[in-house]
Formats: sequence, structure tokens, C-alpha cells
Amino acid sequence: MTLLYYLFKKFLPVFIGAVSFFSFVLVLLDLLVNIWSYISSEIPVLQVLYIEFLYIPKTISFAIPLSVLFASSYVLSDLYAKNELTSIFASGVSLLRFTLPLLVFAFLASIGLFYFEDRVVVPTYAKKIQSENIALRKNQSKNNDRIVLLAENGNIVFKADYYDDKSKKIFGLFIVRRDENHKLEKILQAESAIWRDTYWQINGYSIYKVVDGAFQTSTDLTGLEITEPPETFQSNVTNIETVNISDSKVYLAHLKRTGLPSAESLSQYYKKYSFPFIVFIVVFLSIGLSGRTRKNVLLVSLGLCLASAVGFYVLQMVTMLFARFGVIPPAMGAWFPVVSFVIISIILLRFSRT
Repeated sequence: MTLLYYLFKKFLPVFIGAVSFFSFVLVLLDLLVNIWSYISSEIPVLQVLYIEFLYIPKTISFAIPLSVLFASSYVLSDLYAKNELTSIFASGVSLLRFTLPLLVFAFLASIGLFYFEDRVVVPTYAKKIQSENIALRKNQSKNNDRIVLLAENGNIVFKADYYDDKSKKIFGLFIVRRDENHKLEKILQAESAIWRDTYWQINGYSIYKVVDGAFQTSTDLTGLEITEPPETFQSNVTNIETVNISDSKVYLAHLKRTGLPSAESLSQYYKKYSFPFIVFIVVFLSIGLSGRTRKNVLLVSLGLCLASAVGFYVLQMVTMLFARFGVIPPAMGAWFPVVSFVIISIILLRFSRT
């Protein structure tokens, strides 16, 4: 119990200080990136501070894994440098047993970070983006053109030249109805369709029906009704990072139903689950990295921490890019960096001084 108290007495102040420092740096970087835009748009100082305040939870979520890695690496290296761990090992306590409380703390922090991301980071970050767009007068148009959508498991195909979100109107509409074997049944060609609160009013349309392999004109709209809401035809501007888990599932179901590309969004969805467990992984990594030097412990720990973080995020960026273009499955894009660093951490732990 004394060792547990002593370990966390050294770990927690460093961890809290590191979270504060890294979070402050990230907020400062975001401010510096946008400072010229704020000045040129004459945004009031209080409004700028409010936007950056909304960004703080996001920076904390980024800072926690880096801070856990730095704090645990620094504390263990410092204990090595002062020969305190040597005394602990001599008393029969192994490195893994001594650091087990840190692993338990990291596991609980991973679970906490998952809920913190979903309940706090997502809404505040979405509000930050919205406030920033309003302040800088960035209009995100939901108009869409050259639309091709699928519905009813591919039995209905929508094709449209243009969708105007302000008037909720579709121009140059084609609707193709297919049977269960995906054989052509009917085609609707319309000049436009406009949303009337609860239904679509189709204007200037012609219907063609396949009978015995030939097209015949028809007036029967059965099976050609537009059951999709206007949001289906909007430009795909939803960012999975700015919606919570439940809304992400709804959005992914919408992409699947309408036949829109979903690899990038699906990989971002899996990342929501994989990212929090970085906290647990970096403790393994820090245990393996500790004790590599007895001199300049602070600088070496900080250097190893930053190098490991850069390595992880670069690998994650590459795998997420591969997932986006379909080179690897979306789940692999999110989880491969995590699994890779677990293996690296185990190898480092295996050859650590004990």
C-alpha cells in the first residue's frame, strides 16, 4: 500500500501538469492558425475566447494519452536514475507488479475517456466548429449536384441533376425501379420534385414500364414514390468526429441505404472505440521505455514521449488514409496502429531492466 501511495504521489502531479501544458499548447496553436482570420473579420476578443474555450475538451482528449505516456515514463525513469527501483527490485517486487496500479489506472482512464469523448468532447467540438463558421462567415452549402442514390436494398435508383436545399427542390429527376432480381421494371423521368412538408410533389413527369421486354408509357406511380427525406439528397457534409456514437450509427445506416461511399466515415466510427485505449497502451510503452538513461531524465523522457506520439499518429494517419480509399478495411484502419503499438510495448517490456 505504501508503494502504491508513493507511485501515485509522484505520478499524478506530473500527469496533471502535462495535461495542462499540452492542452494549453494545442489551444495556442489553434488560435495562432486562425488569428489572422479573426483579425481580418474583426471578431471580438470575447467571442474568440469563447471559441477557444469550446476547443479545450478536444485538446484534453488529445493531451491525455501523451500526458500519461510522459508522466509514467518520466516517473519510472526518475526512479531508475535515483536507484529507487533497484531497491524495490531487491525487495522481490518485479517491474510489472510495481507498475500494475498504473495499468489499472490507464484501463479505467481509457473507459472514462471513451465516455468523455462521446458526452463532452463531441458536442463542444461541434459547437466550436459551428461558432467558428458563423464568426468567420463560412457558409456550408447543402446543395448537391450529380446525385446518384440507392434505396430499398438497391431496388430503387435515384438520379438527379441538382438539389437546392433552400427550396427543397430536385431538378432533372430519374427514378429507376427494379425487381428483386434487379431487372428493370419502371422508369420515371421528371422535370422536378419539391418537398411539401410530408411528401414529394413530382412535376412534369413521364413513366415508362417494361412489358415483354419493351417500354410502354404508363400513369401508374406505384413503386416510384420518393420515400426518402430531403436530408438524403443534401451534400454529404456530416463529420463523424462531430457526432456521438448513436448519431454516427444513424448516419452510417443512411450511407449504406443510399449507396454513398462509407469507408472513411466507417473508419472514423471505429476510431471512436480504438482511440481511448491508447491511454492503456502508452503505459505499456512507457514501462518499456523507462530506465534507458540515468542522465537528463526530463529531456529524454520528453523526447521519447514526443517521438512515440509522432510515430503513432503518423501510422494512424497512413492507415486511416488507406481505409478511406479502400486499400484496407475500415476497422483495420482504426485498430492497426493500436495493435502495432501493443506489440512494440510488449517487446520493450520484455527487455526492460527488472
